Amino acid sequence: MLEPVRELIPVPGSARARLLDAAIELFEKHGFEIASVTQIAATAGVTTGSLYHHFDSKLGLFAVIRQEMERRVRDRMEGAFEAVGGGQSAVVSALLVGFDAAVKLKVTRILSEEPVGLEEKTLKETLAHFVSPKPAAVANILLGAWRYALGSVSAGDTPALVKNGLVWALGNGS
Repeated sequence: MLEPVRELIPVPGSARARLLDAAIELFEKHGFEIASVTQIAATAGVTTGSLYHHFDSKLGLFAVIRQEMERRVRDRMEGAFEAVGGGQSAVVSALLVGFDAAVKLKVTRILSEEPVGLEEKTLKETLAHFVSPKPAAVANILLGAWRYALGSVSAGDTPALVKNGLVWALGNGS
């Protein structure tokens, strides 16, 4: 069942919107484990009770953000895949476009971390579709390399150098 539109797009300036903005900033800067509920709430100018009211938990808040960011990246990846016309070259193109999108959106850490208890399947399912009829393990390996590359950027490596490494690891798609 789809969430109501009001849940997906919070009213600008609302407590929910401020919590999402603060959490994106702090999860990206410090990572899921380090960013605290207290810190997120304080940055948003709300109480921790407000965070729990809107998201149930820190993991619930992270899950909402992660899902939305994966959807945004997926949309770009699908466009790249279709523009190339399918096949291995299209998969490589999609992963590189997705990498660029994550860097531009400034969510490399958010998309590279895998907190315990969170299983966001948006990109996993998208890549499985792209590589079909190859086994899902191929998609998982590609996604793992992609997430590792994003983690390298969030650790301070230059995006252009990391992308060059990703290009090399993925091959030229032929």
